[in-house]
Amino acid sequence: MHAPTNSDPDVETEVGIDEQVNEAAEVGVEGPRRRGIYLLPNLITTAGLFAGFYAIVAAIVGHFEPAAVAVFVAMIFDGLDGRIARLTHTESAFGKEYDSLSDMVSFGLAPALVMYEWSFKDMINFGWAWGKIGWLGAFIYAIAAALRLARFNVRTGVVDKRYFQGLPSPAAAGIVAGAVWLGTELAIPGPALVIPAYVITVGAGALMVSSIGYYSFKDLHLYGRVPFTMLLIVPIAIIVISLSPPWVLFVTFFLYACSGPLMALWRLRRRFAQRHA
Repeated sequence: MHAPTNSDPDVETEVGIDEQVNEAAEVGVEGPRRRGIYLLPNLITTAGLFAGFYAIVAAIVGHFEPAAVAVFVAMIFDGLDGRIARLTHTESAFGKEYDSLSDMVSFGLAPALVMYEWSFKDMINFGWAWGKIGWLGAFIYAIAAALRLARFNVRTGVVDKRYFQGLPSPAAAGIVAGAVWLGTELAIPGPALVIPAYVITVGAGALMVSSIGYYSFKDLHLYGRVPFTMLLIVPIAIIVISLSPPWVLFVTFFLYACSGPLMALWRLRRRFAQRHA
């Protein structure tokens, strides 16, 4: 007996769809349709997605320090998946879309919900209107992250790769999660810091959807030869972070968020001076 075969070769199951078909069509290359996805980079993306989901669950049960740490763990995986895909030549359209959806959970929903559970939730004690303002602040951050990621996806290859348009979502998540981690480290209850926490959260969301340029560090060539002294940067950075991770990480991301507006003001001032020179 012969094994049953599919009478229609064009019929595909969802699991068997190859994400490379569209890529080949875009460049006009015809060839055999390959099924499946690249395992390694997508496993790393899944690990980042798991970290973001864990942050949400941990915050719901009141474990705010592990929740904040999980957001930073998601950043590590987010930085690894793309680089590993490029090094192993396993980049794909599927991986790009999957990474974007993972970022929405880890850097959009997770920080917003962690901050809400830590600080904004108790605003309802001041009245039902304040309660709505509390969850509205978390929603503003979440929708700003979604808009930021959508704009980044459609503008890939159009803008200058040396600069991000708007604050990157991982950096915004670092500010929000870092604030929660720092407050927990200092044993300060979230409701006691509701005003600065609200300003940080809404401000990070506003910076994400702004048109302010942020240096992307993508023009740094990490694979070429560098001076021997450059090797000291990594151990020094590790030592500094280990001194007080909540303080160092929050201050680092906060300063990076401030760098965009400061550079924009400096460019405007220089342009104004040139016009009136």
